[in-house]
Amino acid sequence: MRANVILFWILAGFFLLSTVVYTVWSWIFNTQELATKSSAGPGAPIEWVGTVALGLCAVLAAFIAFYLGRVQAAQGGVLPEDSVNANIDDGDPEVGFYSPFSWWPILLAASAALLFLGLAVGIWISIIGVGIGVITLVGWTYEYYRGFFAR
Repeated sequence: MRANVILFWILAGFFLLSTVVYTVWSWIFNTQELATKSSAGPGAPIEWVGTVALGLCAVLAAFIAFYLGRVQAAQGGVLPEDSVNANIDDGDPEVGFYSPFSWWPILLAASAALLFLGLAVGIWISIIGVGIGVITLVGWTYEYYRGFFAR
């Protein structure tokens, strides 16, 4: 986690430096361009779209670095994933249960595909996709309450 924090702080610094260089460069180029034109109208000497985009990239990288730094400070030690001497079993939490022979996720994905196809082609296909999606979601949720795998 510490490597990620350092990496994102470096990335934030890089984007901040890129923002400054881009802003100065666009200002120099645009003032030279406006000076050479005889009938130059009111033009902006700074290209704001790239300046704001690069500045927001720096802010985003700084936000992520700050958040990861706070999480690292609050976790109270080194996680097994970050330790070189850790075993695989040290960081093995229970992540839930997934049925290996279930067909419901495939049907749910098909209903989501129908839903998005309907947004592109016609809304009536989306209504069919939502109906099939509700049925498959209920089927996937209650798959172990009836039939061969009932508990």
